[in-house]
Formats: sequence, C-alpha cells, structure tokens
Amino acid sequence: MSIIRNLAIIMIMVLSIQCSKENKFLIEKGKVGEITNETVVQDIDVLFDSDSIVSKYPDTTANGSLLQSNGALGVYSKSGVKLLEIVPESSDSLSKISSVQIFDKNYKTDKGLSLNSTFKDINENYLVNNIETTLTSATLFIDELNATIAIDKKELGLNTFSREEISLDQIPDMAKIKYFTIWFN
Repeated sequence: MSIIRNLAIIMIMVLSIQCSKENKFLIEKGKVGEITNETVVQDIDVLFDSDSIVSKYPDTTANGSLLQSNGALGVYSKSGVKLLEIVPESSDSLSKISSVQIFDKNYKTDKGLSLNSTFKDINENYLVNNIETTLTSATLFIDELNATIAIDKKELGLNTFSREEISLDQIPDMAKIKYFTIWFN
C-alpha cells in the first residue's frame, strides 16, 4: 500500500511542476506569465531572477538600480534572447505595470494564441473589437484579453506607408502577428 501511496505523491508532484511551467507562460486578461495587474516594478527582479533585466531608458540620477528607471524594462534570457518588454505606469518602484509586449513564442493564451499564431487563429478564437490602421500595420483590439495585436501591412499586401483603412475581410488567414501587447489598465 505504501508503494501506491508513494507513486500517487510522485504523480501529484510531477503534475504540479508541469502546471507551474505552463502558468509561467500563460497569457490572460490582466496576466502575462507571473506578471499580474497587481505586480509592481520592484517585483520584476524577483519574478525574473534567472533572467537579465535591462532598463530601456535609464534614469541618469538613479543609483544604478533598474527599479528607478523612467521607462520600459526589457527582460532577456541568459542567452540574450528578448522575452518581454515591460512598461511601468511611472518611474516609481511601487508603480504598477501599464503593459507587457511579448517577444517570446512560449507565451500563449489558454486558446493557444501566441506569436506563432496567424490571423486565422485570432479570428477563430477571439472577437476582434476594433481595428486601427497605422502607417506600417493593422492593430487589432481584443477586449477579451485587453490586448492589441499588430499585423504588418506587408502581410496584407498593402502599401506600408499609407493610412488606408483596413477591414477584417482584407486580412489574409495566414497573416502573421508582428506585435502582441497585453494592457493592464
């Protein structure tokens, strides 16, 4: 009986480790991996203690701490691959996070949406609430995730520097995601 009990304990431990790994890369409304709408800037060092955090716009008056930066924080793996760009609401270390731009293809929603996805994946799983056209891309607004997803105009076969309005039916199913940002406000 103790062998069965020990096997059950081992199975539970394996499942919880697996769930923990999956949650590390889960995207939801108000959540990107371990970053939530309650995360403050000073928590970033702890959440990404095995990665490198780089201030995009360092504060020249700061004492060297990334937590006193006045701009975005880039999170890089130890091998130098950019994972995320985190934008705080302000330069205060107790400031909450305003947005997270995703660069790592491991981050995905429970419906499988990631940087590897296409417009077809977006359209089949989420309601596109609005489209805004910029000079170089179409930005899709997904209220269910409080996310914006940019698709490069090159993927649409359009002139990249026009302000021509884009509709959903103009976006090919195979158009790839250029940028994926989760907003926390």
